[in-house]
Amino acid sequence: MKIIHALPFLIASVDAFSQPSAFIQPTVFSRHVANTSSARHSSERCRLNMATIAVFGASGLTSSECVYQALERGDTVIGLTRDPSKLKIPKGSGGSKEGQPLPDYDGRLTMIAGSVTDKADVAKAFAASETIDGVIIGLGGKTSDVGNTMLTDGTNNIIEAMKEKGMTGRLAVVTSIGAGDSENQAPFFFKILMKTAMKKIFVDKNNQEAATMNSGLDYCIVRPGGLTVDAPTGVINVIEGEAGSIPRADVAQFCIDAITVEDFPYINKNPCISSVGGTSWVKDRSAKARGD
Repeated sequence: MKIIHALPFLIASVDAFSQPSAFIQPTVFSRHVANTSSARHSSERCRLNMATIAVFGASGLTSSECVYQALERGDTVIGLTRDPSKLKIPKGSGGSKEGQPLPDYDGRLTMIAGSVTDKADVAKAFAASETIDGVIIGLGGKTSDVGNTMLTDGTNNIIEAMKEKGMTGRLAVVTSIGAGDSENQAPFFFKILMKTAMKKIFVDKNNQEAATMNSGLDYCIVRPGGLTVDAPTGVINVIEGEAGSIPRADVAQFCIDAITVEDFPYINKNPCISSVGGTSWVKDRSAKARGD
């Protein structure tokens, strides 16, 4: 693993097996799976091979899944995070390897220490490879630690850098159920958190989504339900109703497909996703959900 040290500052988090996920879009969310095989076969035919992917927030719980899965399928990854030493094999898709340092992958992993709020740090990520095929943004952290506008400011810096590089690849941005026009898809108790303890972060998430939609780039805003660190299910429901829970590993699979599958069906859309685990969840602040 190559590490490029920039000025460390504020940044937090944003998985792929060789097979793409199955995308299901019921009119109303249900627990049964429909048209799974046709969706999977279509994605297999059109998947890009050995892409170069930039992941911002690379050591976070969801982002580390993106990094690990992309490397495992043969991609090259450039990651930006405040502390590259925190990047470990994730629990969800890593299984018994959880917590181990990532191997070198024959030089296919480059980590940059820096912050998305620093344009120079972001520029170093894009300068690390002549060609970057797609970008995943999976930032996080408490506003008390990272500031009230880190998500928006960082996303704007990344969008600007993509345009300066002349990128034609896609952008996948992980936000949350309840962001933007999905407020009514959040469970009741989560709505209360959105308007109280999480009010500032949701203002930032909404502004981050607006910046992405107004960027002029091809994008997919990914709004997951309640996040877990469980093993991937391999099935992802794109829902219109109330969101259920979903493993971070499945979210990461969806993000990688969003930037590598040629005929991905949710380009320039804002899908809410959850697993087959049901439609009721409460935000899990336990050590298990954080991967501790």
